[in-house]
Amino acid sequence: MNYLQPVLISLVAIIHIYIMFLEMVLWTTKKGRKAFNLKSLEFAEETKVLAANQGLYNGFLAAGLIWSIISGNENVSIFFLICVFIAGIYGAYSTKQIKIFYIQSIPATLAIIVLFF
Repeated sequence: MNYLQPVLISLVAIIHIYIMFLEMVLWTTKKGRKAFNLKSLEFAEETKVLAANQGLYNGFLAAGLIWSIISGNENVSIFFLICVFIAGIYGAYSTKQIKIFYIQSIPATLAIIVLFF
């Protein structure tokens, strides 16, 4: 890997660690509700177990990306970056929040491009 590849992969991993923290720890707080445009504290309380599960999956994405850097395996990097890219597209489509695409898919796309050049 050249110097830029692990930097961009790390950026994507850090984004997903932060998303994991929002979903698993901050979901019912003002910051968590604002980040995910939740309609009320009651709704956040009702869905916090689902959000924590979702956060765990974002943590797995981050772990895979970190593992790909440590191992130096570009194929592993590409696999997890594609997973992130697809998750960003699906998240943006299913929630009708384009910011998910910008936050997840765009950084993953940049990292994928750098891996191929």
